[in-house]
Amino acid sequence: MVLHPVADLSAPDASPGTPTLPQWVVVGCGNLYRNDDGVGVRAVHQLRADWAAAMPPGLRLFDAGTGGMELMFQARGAHGLIIIDACRSGSPPGAIFRVPGSEIGSLHQPSFNLHDFRWDHAVHAGRRIFGAHFPSDLTVYLVEAADLGLGDELSAPVQGALIEVCRQVNEHIRAWVAGAGSGPRA
Repeated sequence: MVLHPVADLSAPDASPGTPTLPQWVVVGCGNLYRNDDGVGVRAVHQLRADWAAAMPPGLRLFDAGTGGMELMFQARGAHGLIIIDACRSGSPPGAIFRVPGSEIGSLHQPSFNLHDFRWDHAVHAGRRIFGAHFPSDLTVYLVEAADLGLGDELSAPVQGALIEVCRQVNEHIRAWVAGAGSGPRA
């Protein structure tokens, strides 16, 4: 039997040949085929377009789709992490919530469905597994969804919120880059 590693859980090092870890990671979550649920993924696509001409070194933009587990591996070793997703809180559609990382991270309650391992569970697991190698600078942008039905269009209020979230995240990235004199996290 041959076993293939799924992920390297060892601490990152600076050995020659080791891929450079990102300083900052922006992750978009959601399902593009459930209308407003795709706002996080669409945000990452827009951010890629915004930074296409001059992507800052150390910035990783990642489309996580509906897979929460991958988020923790993408963020490993980074200084900062931004997560963008849709939510349902009962607020007006298109409302934007900026949640500090100290408020995020739920313990996953095991079930028989891997789809219920969300990004908040991945944050909790990443903090536990990677410790100091998991970003302490974490911000989550949530956009109140109007329509989570089948389809691939954002509602008008969520489309407007997408533009504003991208503006705010671009400002956040510029602030990260401006303060990058400390170098990547060891």
